[in-house]
Amino acid sequence: MLSFPGNIIGSGIFISPKGVLEHAGSVGLALIIWVLGGGVAALGSLCYAELGVTIPKSGGDYSYVTEIFGGLAGFLLLWSAVLIMYPTSLAVIALTFSNYVLQPVFPNCIPPYNASRILSMVCLLLLTWVNSSSVRWATRIQDIFTAGKLLALTLIIIVGFIQIFKGNYKELTPSSAFKFWMTPSVGHLALAFLQGSFAFSGWNFLNYVTEELVDPRRNLPRAIFISIPLVTFVYTFTNIAYFTAMSPQELLSSNAVAVTFGEKLLGYFSWVMPVSVALSTFGGINGYLFTSSRLCFSGAREGHLPSLLAMIHVKHCTPIPALLLCCLATLIIMLVGDTYTLINYVSFINYLCYGVTIIGLIVLRWKKPKIFRPIKVNLLIPITYLAFWAFLLIFSLYSEPVVCGVGLIIILTGVPVFFLGVYWRNKPKCVNRLIESMTCWGQKLCFVVYPQCASAEEEASSAHSWRLVSDTAVRK
Repeated sequence: MLSFPGNIIGSGIFISPKGVLEHAGSVGLALIIWVLGGGVAALGSLCYAELGVTIPKSGGDYSYVTEIFGGLAGFLLLWSAVLIMYPTSLAVIALTFSNYVLQPVFPNCIPPYNASRILSMVCLLLLTWVNSSSVRWATRIQDIFTAGKLLALTLIIIVGFIQIFKGNYKELTPSSAFKFWMTPSVGHLALAFLQGSFAFSGWNFLNYVTEELVDPRRNLPRAIFISIPLVTFVYTFTNIAYFTAMSPQELLSSNAVAVTFGEKLLGYFSWVMPVSVALSTFGGINGYLFTSSRLCFSGAREGHLPSLLAMIHVKHCTPIPALLLCCLATLIIMLVGDTYTLINYVSFINYLCYGVTIIGLIVLRWKKPKIFRPIKVNLLIPITYLAFWAFLLIFSLYSEPVVCGVGLIIILTGVPVFFLGVYWRNKPKCVNRLIESMTCWGQKLCFVVYPQCASAEEEASSAHSWRLVSDTAVRK
């Protein structure tokens, strides 16, 4: 219960309100978008719950798409997740962490570019080391920082209610809340939903560790029914609290919304806001590192990524090669683009992958109608989600053709990689020797081996040109 909302609540609630309000054009419509965003996340979570217990494999979207549509579709989803979704999300959260930590030091200006990037990288490297050293440390950090940030958001909400009881709710009255300073187009609404959806990203987190859940048939729906309404409540009332202290213009001009809120209402205790955001984003980075490395691990175990990524440390039992890959990809993306462009970029790709996965649910109902489904949702739920999904993707692509187009192009570059790296099995011996030597070098550097729980038949079934298959390599 702590882990699920902890992975959802990250930097989004402290950065997305500005993007949602900018595209919505009014306070009232922005609040409606936050509530609808929670509803859409709930619909998606219910669909994923059915897939999670019908196909009880860790790996989430990747495992389901591979099982339903085959290797190429699964590889493209994995490719986009490894190169776009997780590194970009991690970069946004890490940059938000550094921005809020540095904002009190630079109260009258935007923190310097180099200082923000260096602090973000230090935070990412520290948490990569923690996740590489101990799974227990990583999960404890997640639990502790989840509790901490929920307490901080509770403080914001309580202060907001006190403001309302004092009569400071001018911006929330219907006449002011629906006073549009611009008329939003359908494209603007789509972009507002994209900004808001970034704050809800992570609702499919538990599907990445389905094999590790105790009694998923009972606990997966329970986690959804408790966590999604909790997160929606927190997000909506946090935004309401913001508007009791700031006008829309002040919020749009703020570089750090929660810091501005604290400076206006908390006085000497305004330091609580940057600290609480730092706690929130620190936990968010930890959660994304944990799940993204498991996705790489799952993909390598299926033979869609180099076999080195399916190995764990001999002592700590952590997937160090997968963690290092996620860390490196994030460090590169940190140097490209501003925060809000990155949010549109990653949210578009996220929704594209979510929709393909939920289409898979309908296809699986048609292909295997008699398969045992411990959880079976009403068919209207995936259809409603897909209707919203189509609206969002079409109008987002229309409004931001360059950002969304680049994402689509990167996904399609995975097609030749799939045929060269996965489908083409009879490679020349020199290529196989090169892959083998690189894997052995990586094993020595990271002190990693295949998990001992994997059976010989499991290894043989997924072994092909990416993997180590020779006896010599195994002995090494």
